[in-house]
Amino acid sequence: MMAHSIPAYDQKKMKLFTLEEANNLLSEIKKLFSQIDGQRSILQKLAPEVKRASEQASNGGGGIPDGPRYAKALNGFMGGVQAILAHGVEVKDFDRGLCDFPSLRDGRVVYLCWQRGEDSIEWWHDIDSGFAGRQRIKEVKSLKFKVQRKMPVTNLSIQPRL
Repeated sequence: MMAHSIPAYDQKKMKLFTLEEANNLLSEIKKLFSQIDGQRSILQKLAPEVKRASEQASNGGGGIPDGPRYAKALNGFMGGVQAILAHGVEVKDFDRGLCDFPSLRDGRVVYLCWQRGEDSIEWWHDIDSGFAGRQRIKEVKSLKFKVQRKMPVTNLSIQPRL
């Protein structure tokens, strides 16, 4: 599949991660997903009550005993999601804890891909291919993410000071 090219003006607005930057942010993303998971659990438990209240709202009813708890969980869920998005990371699947970090490869935007249970970011895919198109970073020799490399030592006559 062809990779999607983002126009230059969109790339300026989009946070682009190096592999190192994305992996450095991963511990924060994991904490936020843990927060989101806890709030989603509460929301899912209260969903039947919320549905009944919604159905009765047009008849003048509609409250639920756990309304404040539901509102707090919804607020916590939205706060966690907004925090992830504020970092420039895209949430793809809450159940899997799946997210993408936009990155540059050969002048085009691709995604560095991570999901819950993985220790670090080891996968990437084109924007249009999605999770099914994931490729292991270690196995792709031509992969050139925006990574700063140390300059090789070319002048061996320089002696370090001790």
